[in-house]
Amino acid sequence: MLRAGSVVTCIACKNLLPSRMGVKFRVPLQKLHPFSRAIHHRFSANNNPQRPPHCSAARHYTSLSRLPMRPPKSRSGGHGYQQHRTFWVARLAAKLLKLRYILLGSAVGGGYTAKKTYDEWKEMLPDMSQYTWVVPDFIWELSENIDLDKLARALPELEEIAKLLPDMDKIGENFTFLKSLLSSETTGDSALRAPDIPPTSAATSDGSDKQFKKQGLLSELILIQQQIQQHEEEMRRAAANNAPPPPLEPSPSPAPNPSPSQSKRKSSDKERVDQLQEELLRTQMKYQRMLERLEKENKELRKVVLQKDDKGIHQRKVKKSLIDMYSEVLDILSDYDSNYNTQDHLPRVVVVGDQSSGKTSVLEMIAQARIFPRGSGEMMTRSPVKVTLSEGPHHVAMFKDSTREFDLGKEEDLAALRHEIELRMRKSVKEGQTVSPETISLSVKGPGIQRMVLVDLPGVISTVTTGMAADTKETIFSMSKAYMQNPNAIILCIQDGSVDAERSIVTDLVSQMDPQGKRTIFVLTKVDLAEKNLASPNRIQQIVEGRLFPMKALGYFAVVTGKGSTNESIDSIKDYEEDFFQNSRLLRDGMLKAHQVTTKNLSLAVSDCFWKMVRESVEQQADAFKASRFNLETEWKNNYPRLRELDRNELYEKAKNEILDEVISLSQVTPKHWESILQKKLWERVSTHVIENIYLPAAQTMNSGTFNTTVDIKLKQWTDKQLPHKALEVAWETLQEEFARFMAEYKGKDQDDIFDKLKEAVKDESIKRHKWNERAMDSLRVIQHNALEDRSITDKPQWDNAIQFMEETLQSRLKDTESVIADMVGPDWKQRWMSWKNRSPEQHIRNETKNELERLLKLHEDHTAYLANDEVTTVRKNLEGRGVEVDPVLIKDTWHQLYRRHFLQKALSHCNLCRRGFYYYQRHFVDSELECNDVVLFWRIQRMLAITGNTLRQQLTNTEVRRLEKNVKEVLEDFGEDNEKKVQLITGRRVQLAEDLKKVREIQEKLEAFIEALHKEK
Repeated sequence: MLRAGSVVTCIACKNLLPSRMGVKFRVPLQKLHPFSRAIHHRFSANNNPQRPPHCSAARHYTSLSRLPMRPPKSRSGGHGYQQHRTFWVARLAAKLLKLRYILLGSAVGGGYTAKKTYDEWKEMLPDMSQYTWVVPDFIWELSENIDLDKLARALPELEEIAKLLPDMDKIGENFTFLKSLLSSETTGDSALRAPDIPPTSAATSDGSDKQFKKQGLLSELILIQQQIQQHEEEMRRAAANNAPPPPLEPSPSPAPNPSPSQSKRKSSDKERVDQLQEELLRTQMKYQRMLERLEKENKELRKVVLQKDDKGIHQRKVKKSLIDMYSEVLDILSDYDSNYNTQDHLPRVVVVGDQSSGKTSVLEMIAQARIFPRGSGEMMTRSPVKVTLSEGPHHVAMFKDSTREFDLGKEEDLAALRHEIELRMRKSVKEGQTVSPETISLSVKGPGIQRMVLVDLPGVISTVTTGMAADTKETIFSMSKAYMQNPNAIILCIQDGSVDAERSIVTDLVSQMDPQGKRTIFVLTKVDLAEKNLASPNRIQQIVEGRLFPMKALGYFAVVTGKGSTNESIDSIKDYEEDFFQNSRLLRDGMLKAHQVTTKNLSLAVSDCFWKMVRESVEQQADAFKASRFNLETEWKNNYPRLRELDRNELYEKAKNEILDEVISLSQVTPKHWESILQKKLWERVSTHVIENIYLPAAQTMNSGTFNTTVDIKLKQWTDKQLPHKALEVAWETLQEEFARFMAEYKGKDQDDIFDKLKEAVKDESIKRHKWNERAMDSLRVIQHNALEDRSITDKPQWDNAIQFMEETLQSRLKDTESVIADMVGPDWKQRWMSWKNRSPEQHIRNETKNELERLLKLHEDHTAYLANDEVTTVRKNLEGRGVEVDPVLIKDTWHQLYRRHFLQKALSHCNLCRRGFYYYQRHFVDSELECNDVVLFWRIQRMLAITGNTLRQQLTNTEVRRLEKNVKEVLEDFGEDNEKKVQLITGRRVQLAEDLKKVREIQEKLEAFIEALHKEK
């Protein structure tokens, strides 16, 4: 029931607000009866259901105000308070259900968004099918050499692997749900709060509920991650043991013993896998060279971009650390020393020791990362490795000639770094050698690392085993001596403590290089094994006190670099080392002092000694290079005063531009010149075949039909087989000769003869690589065949040109024949009287034979090309009657030359008759005395030469000259990347002096910058 106060309140409001007032207002809620605010002003005194309720807020309006569009609905029912209470409960339930909808929608939407993002990333990946040519051919042939069925049986089922993978959709939904919870908690979304619950109680209940859900989700995610890591570890262990990965719920079952056939098959498979790994390693080295070439080009392009003259932009100089500046000086000096057989005296820490003595492990402990390839009992260090250690925020490593950074905190990057070092070592070793003097430069930065420069050398060996080069032992000794001979080098002598001291080799070598021990630090490794195996611990004390080995040192240290496992981390090794020395009897009994143990104390001592040596010797080295620079500059001024100082690379670039200019000049040759030299050379190449094998046999026939038939058959055979090849050979030789002619003519009075060897080598290599387009032969064959098939001479000038061409050819052949006959018979009477020359007996016989055969030709002018046997006998009898003994072979040889001269003379006379025969040819008159088929033949040959010359000229100017220019560029690029080739082709004292000046200036400038930075640090 309603209270009386409510009715009184409504009546009072009604009296205070008459219907004619323009402003409606409401009494503040604080002045009303303390009843629920939701039912205030709902019921009037007369309890009229048709009357609209009063407005719940004060509102001012005028005649211009916009009235409500519709009146509010009247509330039906009996008791108004009970209706409103029911609606309030429903509204509270709807808001509580709204929270569930938000959570469910967020989870579904987050999962869908994650899946859609994954699909978009997948579509953004490039199509790698276009780059299948990069993969070597033998990779595609692996399916033929490897039993894929056997590998498929050995691998686990896809369903089992799929079970191990996490459900990305569920993880995405969980992370989205977690994100929504956290965001709603921080923003304080009012939609999640109940309307009529007090703020304190609502915040407490919601916060506890959210915290509980968040902790539940986090625990589920952590559990899923632990399961994934556990299964990955099981798969790695299974792969290491050559066994399939265990299932999700492994059940113990006895493993069957492998049969002999299975073990034999496994051994053969292992050998095959080893062969494939070797092949893959060689391929990686090949592509490594290609990658270095691309990196070099990229570096040059980057240098060009940085050298652009942007006057408004000032490039910010990157400030290098002190140790980086010093390492850069050592890198330049390393190249300078190896190229010019000199040795600098700048300090560096040289790590020497017997093979497998643990020197690489000591260096890894100092660098705080396992960065070197490891092998048990096998030589792994095949070349010197210079490691520059410096302090930095991140633990990374980087090669000096690469921009890639290896994160030493990730096992994948560590494995990639070890693999890269191994590849570089193998690449530096020449064929037939085991070790290489080429230095690999590596920088390592990280927190807490002491600044210094160390050089890890190959371990000293006592015996050369199978597979090594015969001079491996001597090479390692000479390499170690070269580094230790530096009077400022710090020798870090590593000795294995687990072997007998008498078996040490490196200690004798160190004592020879540093007999006073002023720059030697002795390190005893594997002290844990030494303590366990040695019966007398006093022997270790004698070693660290310098009383056992015949050598002296600045300090003696004892370290432990692990338990011998290759999978140990640096942190575990450090913990093991500290635990060992804390519990070691050697330290408790005073045999070892605290400052002599652990690699941390060792690295501190080596770093202090290194920087002390640097400060004492670097200025002296700078003065030495300054004196060397003065001497070299003085020599250049006196010997080459008017020449600019250009080193080998700059000279090569200058020669490269000159050679390319000479190649470009080939395109300036006129078409007329190309065609004339091509026709001339082609006719010189084929004229003998045309005269001897086509014209002369056909001219022996008695009528024109037989002549034309013979000519057509022989021309067809010649065109199909020999003529296109001869034409391309002529064109190729012509291109070579013109290229050589232009390179020779380019030399003037200002030409530098220092480029002669380089230009000759580039020309020879370019010509060797150039191959004529093979498709040109087929088209050329068709063109030549069509030209020789044509017999129609259209005008008189063509006829006259053919007769002139025929006369010149026959005159040339007749002159050659006359020369041969003169050599056969010797000098005539005029030459004998005027030049005091006589005939030999053979020439006298040939002369008598010639006279006899000439008489025979005068009697039979239409004689055939061959002598009959009876005619040979007649000539021999006539000569014997005059007292001349002659051989029938000599008679036939003499007859061949005489008949050839007789035929050519008749052909020339017939050619003169045909000068006026064009009219008869054009009108197709048949005149037995004036058949000029030979003129038509020579016209066909001449036209074929002209068309062939034009075709070859088009191929030369349109295709082959550009291809030759491309080959020249490729040769120049290959020569530019081969330093040995440049040293071989660009030589001389001038080049050597410029190279020395460039290097010495660079070293001096960097040393001065380092000294300045060193003084600032002080």
